[in-house]
Amino acid sequence: MPFRRLRNAAIVLIVTLAAGAGALAQLPEPIAGGTVSNGIAMHGDPKYGPDFAHLDYANPDAPVGGELRQAVIGAFDSVNPFIVSGRTVAGVREYVFPQLMIRVWDEPFSLYAYVAEAIEVPEDRSWVIFHLNPEARWDDGTPITVDDVIFSMQTLRDRGLPGFRRNYARIADVRQLGEHTLRFDFTDEADRETVMLIAMMPLISEAWYTTHDFDAATLEPPLAGGPYRIAAIDPGRSITYERVEDWWADDLPVMRGHYNFASLRYDYYLDSDVALEAFRAGEYNLRREFSAETWATGYDDMPPEVTLATLGQSRPSGLRGFVYNTRRPLFADRRVRQALTLLFDFEWVNANLLAGQYARITSMFTGSPLQPEGVAAGAELALLEDHRGEVDPAVFGEAYAPPATEGSGNIRPQLREALGLLAEAGWEVRDGVLTSTETGEPFAFEILLRNAADERVALAWVENLRRAGIQVNVRTVDSAQYAERTETFDFDVIVHQYIVTLSPGAEQYLYWGADNRDNPGSRNYAGVADPVVDALIDDLEDARDREALTAAARALDRVIMAGDYVLPLYYLEEDFWAWRGDFAHVDVQPLYGYVLEAFWLAE
Repeated sequence: MPFRRLRNAAIVLIVTLAAGAGALAQLPEPIAGGTVSNGIAMHGDPKYGPDFAHLDYANPDAPVGGELRQAVIGAFDSVNPFIVSGRTVAGVREYVFPQLMIRVWDEPFSLYAYVAEAIEVPEDRSWVIFHLNPEARWDDGTPITVDDVIFSMQTLRDRGLPGFRRNYARIADVRQLGEHTLRFDFTDEADRETVMLIAMMPLISEAWYTTHDFDAATLEPPLAGGPYRIAAIDPGRSITYERVEDWWADDLPVMRGHYNFASLRYDYYLDSDVALEAFRAGEYNLRREFSAETWATGYDDMPPEVTLATLGQSRPSGLRGFVYNTRRPLFADRRVRQALTLLFDFEWVNANLLAGQYARITSMFTGSPLQPEGVAAGAELALLEDHRGEVDPAVFGEAYAPPATEGSGNIRPQLREALGLLAEAGWEVRDGVLTSTETGEPFAFEILLRNAADERVALAWVENLRRAGIQVNVRTVDSAQYAERTETFDFDVIVHQYIVTLSPGAEQYLYWGADNRDNPGSRNYAGVADPVVDALIDDLEDARDREALTAAARALDRVIMAGDYVLPLYYLEEDFWAWRGDFAHVDVQPLYGYVLEAFWLAE
């Protein structure tokens, strides 16, 4: 097979899907006067009705077989993905543990029947009833019961990660209604997304965890209920999953054409350069490339059996950037953060270090309808007006745009502006060193990294910072030390990617919520504690339609970006994949990009 570089739809094996719809699903009768369905959307109606046969981007006739082998950078010491301690191995949560309902990727935010075969909700979403599938089974053949669901909720709420604790604390009461039916009632603090978050609850076996410590970072394989079980572990180096034969959920419409590999293996490497060379040598067979520069320069001499594929996607960029820890007094003044951001020359970095392949991030939602544009108006402006006088006046002006340069490396105008802001904040250059006018201490900080690939970009920023008399140390540490320091907020500046979707909601509390500012293990790395931010996240979660959601997302984004908590970096407008063998997928592009779980190896 010749070496191939392919783009978008032309790259794939185009298949003819079974066109016939399945038999109309028999939904249970309402118990409490709500609406019963096989799926639920955050806003509006779900795309697929009760009679759908399979998802549009899945091939129900895809063969099952072969091994999917991928690389992961770092190390692991735990197969428990639900607690703060430990470095969790790749794949275990999504492949081993089942959920009540499962998300699909060709809609902004919709869920469909999985362990719960039907959901019943009222118009105000103040409660939810789940009807469990009587066929749902753990890997040992025992049924997944109502007791398992209640145990999962209580355990994750009381002992799980901060996100679980916060979301499940909104449950006022849970009770069993029948052998396969249970009801959750919500507190007054719940919002419309709470139903969705409960429906995505991962499930753990009460019987198994009665004899095993839930709080342990362990390498003992847990009891599975998902499509794969753990087959082998080489501690810190690799993990192998094997597909469960005759998996109970194989024929659910949402699952048809998914999980088409007989085994999955993740091999761990110390850095991305070593991992790329391992791919070139045939050590694994599928690689997702996240560096456009590497894509442009590092794949030209691949062996002939390698296919390179550029695939489209329509998801928002997320916010990737240098995050200032505002818990540190050095970064508490916004003018300081503005000044440091001015000294990052993206145009030069993109042209000289990144092969000109990237677009600049200007919003959490860059490239999507949720990105603010121009001056706020309509419902978006109304939300901001509620907080006029509490927010920077900039949020009422043009949408945020990061400082730009001509790209030549000449930053004298930006340097003058930055030094002016620093002077206002109490800093001046003395003998070439930026010094506090109050304490006489030099301006010095550390950039903490876990990925060596970020070093060159960080050093380019450092070079400009030193021109302002700022002393900066760039330190790259292993994944264990990085996790320990970020979980306890023991850092000055890090590089982080805040992942967002087309239906943002509760994750924004984890990113920016005041309650998570000092909550170890949360992702409020910037240390934001702003009542306006919390109020706008509330507005986001309370949105009842796409118009209200869009207004709230844009308003929140304006406030976050105006706060200069993050120096925004860059993103890729397409996805880069490389594989060995005859990988194939349906020629239908989901909103969020092509879905690996729907790939298969052609016979």
